[in-house]
Parts: sequence; structure tokens; C-alpha cells
Amino acid sequence: MAATPPPASWQHTTVLLVEAVDALVTDPDGIYVDATYGRGGHSRRLLASLSPSARLIAFDRDPDAVAAASEGDERLDDARFSIRHARFARMAEELAERDIAQVDGVLLDLGVSSPQIDNPARGFSFRFDGPLDMRMDTTRGESAADFLARAGEQQIAEVIRDYGEERFAVSIAKALVARRTGGHGVRTTAELSQVVAGAVKTREPGQDPATRTFQALRIFVNAELEELEQGLNAALALLRPGGRLVVISFHSLEDRIVKTFIARHSKSVYDRRAPFAEPAPVRLKALARVRAGEAELRANPRARSAIMRVAERTDVPLGAAA
Repeated sequence: MAATPPPASWQHTTVLLVEAVDALVTDPDGIYVDATYGRGGHSRRLLASLSPSARLIAFDRDPDAVAAASEGDERLDDARFSIRHARFARMAEELAERDIAQVDGVLLDLGVSSPQIDNPARGFSFRFDGPLDMRMDTTRGESAADFLARAGEQQIAEVIRDYGEERFAVSIAKALVARRTGGHGVRTTAELSQVVAGAVKTREPGQDPATRTFQALRIFVNAELEELEQGLNAALALLRPGGRLVVISFHSLEDRIVKTFIARHSKSVYDRRAPFAEPAPVRLKALARVRAGEAELRANPRARSAIMRVAERTDVPLGAAA
């Protein structure tokens, strides 16, 4: 275990900052959503790119992120900016309460922020010992430790296999249940790392044996893939024609969902049950797939796995000009 970093070092370097904002903003006077505020890197850049009459609404389910946006030096422009403590899947309902039915752009940065990873109390990282929590929203839900304390071997194995793509999922689940049965269930990140290290036979060079298991439990505890599906649908419903959807993902499961979603809504679909009915309109146009450049990778290795996809809202019937 590495030495615990001091809170002053819990700084977040925003990935694909310039690329994301440049892709998102089509109308500097518009209304935009930063659906995953984190520590505000994208929001600050957006506000610098928008006019005095524009509006930016941010969401984050991490109360620490919301507090950081509302207090001290990180406080942003109150006239144009506001933040809600809410899941981004609820963005449409939250904006309806403000009489906002359409927006000009929605940004989703799906990565875990550095302050979450570097704070041992949050339990996201195997590098520092701390309580095995992993909840994005610490005010509700079941922690990773609580899940492992009550779940059966088969369910644990399925979670680690499906969300972590871990080929030793069954062995890890057996080891976790055996430890729990012996009266020593895992409650800390160090304990989980030790169990996984004993159950994983081999691992890719440079990768900690616990990497995939920690990823899997975090995704499961926070229902991240379900949240992403719901959030993409909410964003599409909010975007006005010509509005942009920008999504930055950090692992293959997320990117696959984003890629499939954009592809599905980029095609006009006939209802086979009603062959003479008009087809559903094309609702999105894929614009770009972007990776971090060499300069950013040298400055921020966490950007290496990032993939940004950009799409534009367009309701075009089959055969019509785009």
C-alpha cells in the first residue's frame, strides 16, 4: 500500500478539456449541461467559452463535488451557473422543475475523479488502505463491503466477471466467501486486495491483480452502466435540433454502450408491425471519436484509456436531406 496522500494533493486534471468544450459549444448564448461536474474543470472552461447570457447547469451525485462547487475558491459564476446534487439520469426531471425543456449541449465525463480515487476514506483505490465503500453518493445505497457481506458466491462471481471482465472471477468469489465464512469478511481496501492477490494466478505486466475487481465492484455498487443508459436517453430527450452530445468514457463497457446508443439513433427504423407507417426519424448524427494526444498523455497518464464520442441531435426522416 502506498502512503496516504494529503488532502492538498487531491487535485483533478480534466481529460480532453479543450476538445470536449470545443465539440460541445455551438451557440455561446445557449443552455448547456455538465452532467458530471467532478471538480469543475469542464464547467470552468465552458463558462469561459459562453456569453454573459448563457446558462450552465451541472449535476453530480457526489456530495463532496457539490460542496466544492458551492464553496471557497472553486465557487463559480452564480449568475450563469448552478449545480444540483442528483444523478445525471434524472437531468430531464431536474431541468423540468426549472422550466427548461431543451438544451444546446450535454457533456458526460464518466471517469472517477482524482479526489475520489486519492481519498482513502472513499474506498475506490487499492493503492491506499481505507474502508471499502466505493459509493459515488455517500448519503445513500449499499457500500461494496456491505454487498460482499451478504451476496452469494455466484452473484459475486457474476459481478466481477461481467463488470470487471475478470477471468478469475470464480476463484476470487470463492476466496471472498471462504474468508467471510471463517468470520473475517472484507471491510477494507487492503483486505480485498490481499484476497484478490491470493486468488489471481497471473496478471498482465504492470497491472495490479485487484484492478479488475475494484472496477467491477465500483460499477456495480453505483449501477454505473444502468445510469449511463438512462442518462443517454435523458440527454437525447433534452437536446434541441443541432445540439451536441459529448461523452468521455474510460473503459470498454462504457464506450460500447455509448457507441451502440449513437449508432442506434443514427438510423431510421421501420416498425415491421406497421409496414406502411413512416419510419422513426434519425435522431443523432455521429460526428467524431477522439483520443488524448501525446502531450496530454505525457502530462496525465490517466487520459490513456479515455475515448470521447461526439454526436449531434437531428430529426431527419428517411430519405430527407440532412
